Amino acid sequence: MNNETHSNSVSRKKKQERGARAPVDLPRIAAAVREILLSIGEDPDREGLSETPERVARMYQEMFAGLRTDATVVLRKTFTEKYDEMVLVKNIGFESMCEHHLLPFFGKAHVAYLPNGKIVGLSKLARVVEILSRRPQVQERMTEELADLVMRELDARGVGVVIEASHTCMSIRGIRKADSKCTTSAMRGVFQTHPATRSEFMALIQAQ
Repeated sequence: MNNETHSNSVSRKKKQERGARAPVDLPRIAAAVREILLSIGEDPDREGLSETPERVARMYQEMFAGLRTDATVVLRKTFTEKYDEMVLVKNIGFESMCEHHLLPFFGKAHVAYLPNGKIVGLSKLARVVEILSRRPQVQERMTEELADLVMRELDARGVGVVIEASHTCMSIRGIRKADSKCTTSAMRGVFQTHPATRSEFMALIQAQ
């Protein structure tokens, strides 16, 4: 093995190690939740709370499952197709966890793309939303990640993403505005450079 080949092999190994994540440590989460209960003056051994640390640990395992799933793999199975009009999947429901307060935010994602010779199964777009949402997130980053991922993996002519969500970190604490919603968007390719395409996308989202 020459030096260049060895160097490339070591580089790939280091990238794999950085990308790998250890399994969820359920006992460690449970112990931390128990400490939180003690810290707020509760009795974690009383009947109603005795199993709460383990329940919360299992919930976190579910809510953050996207950390251990590669969303790019979902979009690798494509189909050759000459269809060149907009493909839109709207009202994709999701639930995520705001990384600032570890409180849920939830809503709907609308994803559209203009194919460039290949299409992907519609359920795959919903699956990608699911994976990206099951991580500690902020809505703005999730929107950008989703648009970049679809644009790159499908080699699309353009991608449009709009996410509408309610944030419990605003509705149950702090400012406590229960009816507030946040809308974010990300446009790539033709959706960014052609106002007519962007307008069509927004009109289709709003159509019943």
